[in-house]
Amino acid sequence: MLDCKNVLVETDGDLDKAIDVLREKGLAKAAKKAGRIAAEGLVRIRMSEDGKKAGIIEVNSETDFVAKNQDFIDFVDTLSCMTVDTDTTHMDDFLAKNYDDTQTVQEKLTNFIATIGENISVRRFEAFSAPGTVYVGYLHGTGNIGVVIGLETEAAIADVEALGRDLAMQVASMNPLFIDDSQIDPQYIENEKEILVRQALNEGKPAEIVEKMVMGRLKKELKETCLLEQKFVKNGELTVAQYIGDQVKAVGTDIKVVSMVRYEVGEGIEKKEENFAEEVAKQMNA
Repeated sequence: MLDCKNVLVETDGDLDKAIDVLREKGLAKAAKKAGRIAAEGLVRIRMSEDGKKAGIIEVNSETDFVAKNQDFIDFVDTLSCMTVDTDTTHMDDFLAKNYDDTQTVQEKLTNFIATIGENISVRRFEAFSAPGTVYVGYLHGTGNIGVVIGLETEAAIADVEALGRDLAMQVASMNPLFIDDSQIDPQYIENEKEILVRQALNEGKPAEIVEKMVMGRLKKELKETCLLEQKFVKNGELTVAQYIGDQVKAVGTDIKVVSMVRYEVGEGIEKKEENFAEEVAKQMNA
């Protein structure tokens, strides 16, 4: 309200000119906020009704307050629906798409930043639609972690939805790096081996037994990083591969995990530590 009053004074009461000035100032504010760290936010997933298409997106905000704001939630939900049918993998192209009949995603984002008072960033998104594959997802809590699992199968989504959700929950909980050992980059194995060798030598283990010891540790570590080799969290007596095998028998058709994507809000972003009073003061002065 104060901004509106000040702009009306500035423009001598010219309403149309005042609106233009407000828009210009809003864009300027948005540009200033664009450099601030946005490491909170939400992840959202979406699937088509038949499970043949899916999308996942992460949108970040500076504070958890904004991430809980209904306008922010609605914004992220709308974008997640757009990911299911998007025909692009590039962020610039996605931001250039129509958000509604009046504005693009980028325009909505810019105006939203100016209105809400802190930096907001569409960080990443992916869309999935491989032939012969159905997709199932899991969203943890209110949207801190989201997972999409792709299952290559002739079964209908209804027959594999429970399995897919269990697998997605496994990925959310245990965060495997690979589906199975066929996906492991040889360079990754060499790097891990070097680290384990140094650890063993630092522990004072004799050099002559280090190689054998390291291979044992490496094998154990790789099992923990491969989804199919992990212990199934809902039944520790089974590996994930064994659980899938049981479900294949029940459904009566092959089921193969061919893709998995896990987004966690803010992962890899260095967060700025702030206390509550500072956050409130920042919002009041924005």
